[in-house]
Amino acid sequence: MAITEAVENYLETILILSKAQPDVHAIDICSYLGYSRPTVSIILKKMRDEGLVEVSSENHITLTQTGRDVAERIYDRHNTLSAFFILLGVHKDQALEDACKVEHDLSDETYDLLKQHYQQLLSEK
Repeated sequence: MAITEAVENYLETILILSKAQPDVHAIDICSYLGYSRPTVSIILKKMRDEGLVEVSSENHITLTQTGRDVAERIYDRHNTLSAFFILLGVHKDQALEDACKVEHDLSDETYDLLKQHYQQLLSEK
């Protein structure tokens, strides 16, 4: 399975949920993303088969190191981009929505330069 935008969103969601609660279950992902249980189950099976997540006998979902690396990369992009957009004057809700769209499509080169510029702006404030 290729790491698609949808898979990145699932991995990021699992990361976010794992920061907020001790155990992540499929139903938590359903609630967070607004998807049906069958849809989430299908993707989780594929992600498990690809070595991105592990599911315990108690149905606790955890990220493998590979899954965590992808999730943290996307989560960092989301946080940086939304904060940068807010700094530019974009309303918070719109900035969060736009960051979700952009975080998956920017090249590493463009993102790295944007992040450097954002950090430079912060240091000047």
